[in-house]
Amino acid sequence: MKRGRTVRLGVIGCGGMGNSHIGYFDKVAGMTFTAVADIRPEAVKKQLDLHPGLAGFSSGAALMASGKVDAVLIATPHYAHPLLTRLAFRRGLHVLCEKPVAVTALEAERTNQAYARLRRKPVFAAMFNQRTSTTWKKVKQMIDDGWLGSITRINWIITNWFRTQAYYNSGGWRATWAGEGGGVLLNQCPHNLDLFQWFAGMPETVTAQVALGKYHRIEVEDEVAALMTFKNGATGAFFTSTGESPGTNRLEITGDRGRIVTDGGSSIEFVRTEQSVAEFCRTSRESFASAPASRMIIEAPPGPAWGGQHQQITQNFINAIREGEPLIAPGTEGIRGLELGNAMLMSGLLQRTVRLPTPRAAFARMIAGLARKAAR
Repeated sequence: MKRGRTVRLGVIGCGGMGNSHIGYFDKVAGMTFTAVADIRPEAVKKQLDLHPGLAGFSSGAALMASGKVDAVLIATPHYAHPLLTRLAFRRGLHVLCEKPVAVTALEAERTNQAYARLRRKPVFAAMFNQRTSTTWKKVKQMIDDGWLGSITRINWIITNWFRTQAYYNSGGWRATWAGEGGGVLLNQCPHNLDLFQWFAGMPETVTAQVALGKYHRIEVEDEVAALMTFKNGATGAFFTSTGESPGTNRLEITGDRGRIVTDGGSSIEFVRTEQSVAEFCRTSRESFASAPASRMIIEAPPGPAWGGQHQQITQNFINAIREGEPLIAPGTEGIRGLELGNAMLMSGLLQRTVRLPTPRAAFARMIAGLARKAAR
């Protein structure tokens, strides 16, 4: 489509997340909500009643073939994400895909390969809305600008994803290997895993423990503890749960020149050493000295601490189509956090260290086997 034209957007999947997105569409400039698809007729009818002139379809394929959309927002259960994304590519449509971009890194790799083969590339974005947080953007800027020097450790305790049993009972596909493909790592933590690799890059090895149905009557993982090693010798730790209340959201990133701490994400504590810690360790003549350092509190930049979230990602997607604006979260980057989660799950289930990139085909077979076993 020509730059500057209004983008005709269709939504595939109008459950909880699809409805949430539709709710802010009137605030997104440069787009028109023209079509919706869902396998449930009553869900489509609800949207048609609310939005006169909207076209309704019983499948994403029918919506894409209708000629009524230039772009799609995919908000279906997880397994359909890569299939619908690749179908949209074949139709020449722009894609904004909800997280995760796939259940397995193997499927995400196939999507990225399909995208790379396209001669005329549509805009492909992922719904990593936490990249819009002013706090997380500041952390990213501090790292990129060298405030920490070389990173030596990154730890994230992220347990404020508490969910009740009623939440898991709300949809038959939830928390099942066949319907969702995983638990906290695939549903709640794609945001945190994306940010983890955004800040520190991808580790080389992952060793994890996972608990299946520890706090809930579910098939999949609801608690994970993982240790990681990085190419430069840095270490990482990641702990998450949907069974802990009150939860914690504490991120620590330590480097050769200081430490970043956020507790809750509303402000950043930064401790800056006066010189390289490695140099101080080598040259100090004192046995029990600490590297001299100063402490400061950095408030989140002006505006809501959590940024524009889903609406901002969608506006950025529309702007990228109309004006070529750089994407906040390119869809091809969705494989990174997904692979990190796959590695944690694989390590925990097999009780051994996993080296990245994961054995992608083996992981996909393992998930398919778990789904068959649960069905029996």
